[in-house]
Amino acid sequence: MKRSVSFLVVFILVFLFVTAGSAQTYKPEYKMSIVVGPAGPWGEGAARFAEAVRKYTDGRINIKPYYSGQLFAGKQTNEFLLMKQGVIDFALGSTINWSTTVKELNLFSMPFFFPDYKALDAVENGEVGKRLFKIIEEKGVVGLGWAENGYRELTNSKKAVKRPGDLDGLKVRVVGSPIFIDTFKAMGANPVSMNWGEALSAFQQGTVDGQENPVVSVIIPNKLWQVHKYATIWHYAIDPLILGVSKDVWDGFSAQDKEAIKKAADETVAWQKKGAREGLEGSMETLNGLKKNGMDVTVLTPQQVKAFKDKTRPVYDKWAKEIGTDLVAMAEKEIQKAAKGAAKPAPKPKAPKK
Repeated sequence: MKRSVSFLVVFILVFLFVTAGSAQTYKPEYKMSIVVGPAGPWGEGAARFAEAVRKYTDGRINIKPYYSGQLFAGKQTNEFLLMKQGVIDFALGSTINWSTTVKELNLFSMPFFFPDYKALDAVENGEVGKRLFKIIEEKGVVGLGWAENGYRELTNSKKAVKRPGDLDGLKVRVVGSPIFIDTFKAMGANPVSMNWGEALSAFQQGTVDGQENPVVSVIIPNKLWQVHKYATIWHYAIDPLILGVSKDVWDGFSAQDKEAIKKAADETVAWQKKGAREGLEGSMETLNGLKKNGMDVTVLTPQQVKAFKDKTRPVYDKWAKEIGTDLVAMAEKEIQKAAKGAAKPAPKPKAPKK
């Protein structure tokens, strides 16, 4: 009996020592990087994730969002590298910014590649999405879920853009990713690469004419109608976000806390993606809001979009090789499958049994 009691006491002491030791390995704060400010679905999504993780881990894991690119010293395309290096623990990061390190993520920046949200969802939730998460994990970052910045639309201070010739000579701010520079050069514009904070000043000073960004996540929160009169809705590229964590950090969490983080991530990306599409998916509500704020909004027809797509065909050919022709072909098949599914008529309801 004494022997059993002694064994039990030893077991309890060992258990307490191990659990106490593991708890001590957690940082008092985990840094989370966000390119944009706290407003809008992107910034708010980061805050919701941090709050949910704290709740579901009973305060064991505390994540602090750092907004407006505070953690990458002015160069947003360094975000992924800094996660690999352990400077950043978590990020709700743009695939565009990460694509300079993970070339396969340029898939989402292929000009006029994703015609609608169904196409994007099919790729993210299909084999391509799984392969991309495997690729980034091999490079040191674990993907927890797909969120969204949105379709990138054009705004400028000079004129309505309805055809490729309207872009001739227009200075357009783009992110520092080569595919964007190639795309806008192909359409006749003069692309200017700069960080977002610098871009806002350039718009106010009139040294840069335009920019391309999602409506809900960037154009509205930054009130770009104050500097740009014209908006062109053309869905030329999509900007998914990845909710990710450094693999070294992830491997240090217990199985229980990993499940808690995954639960928080699932809830966050569902909420965030819905917010990014609010008033845009099957609705003109958000675009009408731009008009009420004085913007001249042009929604391109399929024929007008085709003219831009034809103009950027050399960019597609070049970047399909860079990304991987097999991955691009797989994505095209998933998009085609989604289009066929959307085209099927809804099944007729069955007559009730008598």
